[in-house]
Parts: sequence; structure tokens; C-alpha cells
Amino acid sequence: MSAQIIDGKAIAQQVRVELKARTDALKARGITPGLAVIIVGEDPASKIYVANKIKACAELGLHSEHIVMSADTPEATLLAKIDELNNDPKIHGFLVQLPVPKHIDSNKVLLAIDPDKDVDGFHPVNVGALATGNMRFAPCTPWGCMKLLEKSGVSIEGKHAVVVGRSNIVGKPMALLLLQANATVTICTSKTVDLAKFTRDADILVVATGRAKMITGDMVKPGAAVIDVGMNRDENGKLCGDVDFDAVKEVAGWITPVPGGVGPMTITMLVANTVQSAERTQGSGK
Repeated sequence: MSAQIIDGKAIAQQVRVELKARTDALKARGITPGLAVIIVGEDPASKIYVANKIKACAELGLHSEHIVMSADTPEATLLAKIDELNNDPKIHGFLVQLPVPKHIDSNKVLLAIDPDKDVDGFHPVNVGALATGNMRFAPCTPWGCMKLLEKSGVSIEGKHAVVVGRSNIVGKPMALLLLQANATVTICTSKTVDLAKFTRDADILVVATGRAKMITGDMVKPGAAVIDVGMNRDENGKLCGDVDFDAVKEVAGWITPVPGGVGPMTITMLVANTVQSAERTQGSGK
């Protein structure tokens, strides 16, 4: 029997309805959540992603600012703009779209952002808060994965979750979020010896390695929930994930498609972090 397809677009829309209600409540009190995005250079993928962020803000009634800086912008100029946003009361959250040009130190950029406005969840203060169980802002993609599991009725507590990938953006925070939900968590990488031994034991399998279709049907436990964070191109130039969708859907209990699975949730959770920040500054949020 084929797996239940986890429809990221539909779930993102459900979450956005909830966010719209929270935004409307804030606006009734004279508070409009504000999100700013800085993009340095002309990376095409970044430009598309930023455009989608602005569209989401418009749909939900948030104030948004899109700041474009040329690729040769000095690091000091970017840091000055970050400081300006740190002190702008209209902006409750902001981010610098990565990657930045090579002459700019991305670590210095991340450290310059006020942790209270770090809606990407990448500042070391927020990473530490997540690691110690005092989450303020979770990185958007892993948090989106957790929402997909929750909204699909997948039980996490007590289950064995395997995360394939160890990046600071997805793999590590994903493992921490699953731990907080009382899962037993194993972290693997693309270099793990006998990877299939671990993946076949997973009740929940999250894959984020950037290697097209590396997880095949014989590597998945029957009935498992499979979350595919990958975004690749196959030999025919078609978008695909890190999971061989056609094969794995015949084994798994739940599976996310690519596209249309995890992707729509990332921007939704960025908006969620921004709304949460606005609530927190006014004392109405946690």
C-alpha cells in the first residue's frame, strides 16, 4: 500500500491561517509584525526565495522590507545596516540571505544580528537555547519538518528517529527538536558505514544530505514516516529529493514529495518566528 503523501502546501496554508489570526490580534493592538530581508549580490536562487518571503508577508499582513545591496558592498556597510535594523522598532525579525560574497565573513554577519531578532535561528545564543531546551527561535526548515509530522498525526514520543545529515541549518537542529519531542535520535551522515542498517531501523527518517535519491526503497522500514529535505536535479534535470520517492512511497507510511513537501513550510515558519518575536516584545508571547 502506498504511503500517505504529506502535503506541505496544504499544511503550510493551515499554519498560515493560524498566523493570520495572531497577526490580526497584534494589529488590533496597534502592532504590525515586521520582517526585513537583506540580500547582497545577485544569486538567482536567493532572489526567488526572498521574493517568496515578501509574498508571504503581504498575504498575512506583515510589514516587510527588502534591502538589496550590490555584490561589492563592503563588509562594514552591511554590518552598519544590520545595526540599524537591530535598533528599528518596526522590525521584529530580520535575516541576511546566505550565501554572502566571499569578501564578507558570514560568521561575523550572524554574530552581529540581535538574537532577539534572529528569526532564522542561527545566532549562537539561539543555537545554545535550542540545545539546552529553552528554544527561542528554531531554524525554520527543521521546525517546519516538526510541524509536518505534527499536522500529519505522526507520533514522535518514544519512536526511533534517524536524521541523515549534520548541517547547522537542518541536521543538528532537527535532531535537537526530535530529542525535545522525546524521540530516540540517531544522527548519520552520507559517509556513515552501512547507512541502511540505521535507516531501516527508523520509525521517523529525515534526510538532508543534498545527494539525489540516495535513500532507496530497501533502506526504509515499512510504515516509517519519511521527511525529504533535499532539493536536487536528476539526470533529466527534474527536481527531486534525497529520497527515491517512487520506490520509497511503496514502503513508507508517510512521505513528503519534492517539490511540495518541506519547502512551503520553511517560509511559513520564518513568518511564525517573526510573529512570535512581535508577541514577545509586547509581552503576549513566550
